[in-house]
Amino acid sequence: MIYSLPANLYLFKPSARGKYERFEVVTATAALECKLNHPLRLPLSTLDDDAWDDLLSYIEDKRVIPIIGPELLEVQTDSGPRLLYDWLAEKLAVKLSVDTSRLPQPYTLNDVVCWFLSMRGRREEAYVRLRAILREAAFAPPRALQRLAAITDFDLFVTTTFDSLLEEAINGARFSGALANEATEVIAYAPNRVTDLPSERETLARPVVYHLFGKVAASPTYVISDEDTLEFICALQSDHLAPEKLFHELEHNHLLFIGSNFSNWLARLFLRMAKRHRLSDPRDVGEILADDHSGEDERLMDFLQQVSVRTRVYSGAEKFVDELHARWISRQQRLAGKPVTGLNAPQRFLPPAREMPDNAVFISYARDDLPAVQRIKAGLEALGVTTWFDMDRLEVGDDYDRKIQRNIARCSYFIAVVSGATESRHEGYFRREWNYAIDRSRNMADGALFILPVTIDATSAAQAMVPDKFKSLHFTQLINGEVSAEFGQRLFECMNHRSDQ
Repeated sequence: MIYSLPANLYLFKPSARGKYERFEVVTATAALECKLNHPLRLPLSTLDDDAWDDLLSYIEDKRVIPIIGPELLEVQTDSGPRLLYDWLAEKLAVKLSVDTSRLPQPYTLNDVVCWFLSMRGRREEAYVRLRAILREAAFAPPRALQRLAAITDFDLFVTTTFDSLLEEAINGARFSGALANEATEVIAYAPNRVTDLPSERETLARPVVYHLFGKVAASPTYVISDEDTLEFICALQSDHLAPEKLFHELEHNHLLFIGSNFSNWLARLFLRMAKRHRLSDPRDVGEILADDHSGEDERLMDFLQQVSVRTRVYSGAEKFVDELHARWISRQQRLAGKPVTGLNAPQRFLPPAREMPDNAVFISYARDDLPAVQRIKAGLEALGVTTWFDMDRLEVGDDYDRKIQRNIARCSYFIAVVSGATESRHEGYFRREWNYAIDRSRNMADGALFILPVTIDATSAAQAMVPDKFKSLHFTQLINGEVSAEFGQRLFECMNHRSDQ
């Protein structure tokens, strides 16, 4: 007798809400083949709308901790966008005179360091050189980190990277104009110096970035090789060397492993270390692995689906951050009763009117930066902030100059766009606009907010060729003109407060 199989097979799994989530639909033939070849492997699941809503609810309740890895560190280099660790491996190889032709391709930081040590190089030299390379580069925070920083419900970040890009992203998104001692608190672990959270999480006064594998320094107190990783993992598992407050939070909260570079067994070990119990034991919290490689590791997937059923895998680190950011923004706008636009969605650029609207934000820029300025305008207006800038700049003479002066005299705020383009020009009309804004600010009370300098690339605010008045102000990074939720919301609230007075 021959039995026919159903046309489709639906797979279900309990959600955090006690309901059942439906995952991918597979043909019965494919399911049978999967069962025969891999008896316990289910198709890779994604997050449906209910799962996303659950995650956002947990985030609002501050029950989620993001753990950041190097796959999120895409930086802009002279040769184009690169992952920071890949770029550092090349630069360190040159500094240490490593023969890269003898390394596996593509080679890693670990490969460079191991070859250097095998040639009797001094271990300390690798860390000192790497620190110097990173300090000279002065990269701007990647977009993915800026978007995570904009999710203000996150108050505790753990990073397995040694750079400072994450805390820079948070400071840029949340602490415009704040004093250094009011910005993000940075803590770094080292096996020879155990530093824990300053207090219980509920009483943290400001966001915390915890460098679990150390922070870049002139001494060998951070991870740059597999041997370093081994030493840190062993120390973290020791009763007297573990940061107890941090591990308590990792054990009792949902975890987002975003962009990690953990291999199969290291991923298992790290999960076990964070949860402090057998992964097969029942637990109320779960994890999401969002990276570019875990879903393709069949043995790891088998292990997770057989043993750690609360662990979900999402393919693509940056893709996960983009969707998380867009859904969080949309949720915030719905809660505030505002039209749902979302900074992640492509936003239509509307050319500015010929005449500046009342109380608009004036944007001053160099002509080469027009594409970024268009994105700033679209991003701010999506959040309800009216902006204006002169787009064509075809007019000349005294009439045009008087028009610009009038607009700066009556605008609500003045955004000065600082970039490589402004740095390359010692003369330019934008510099006259900057001076007009400074002239107006002289009539304002000390500390009054009016001029808002922003950088759209890796230009250093401390070394930029700008008026001295600008140097006393906080520079906000809007890389390539991407408006952070924190910057846009803050400007929107300032304008509303001003209109109420």
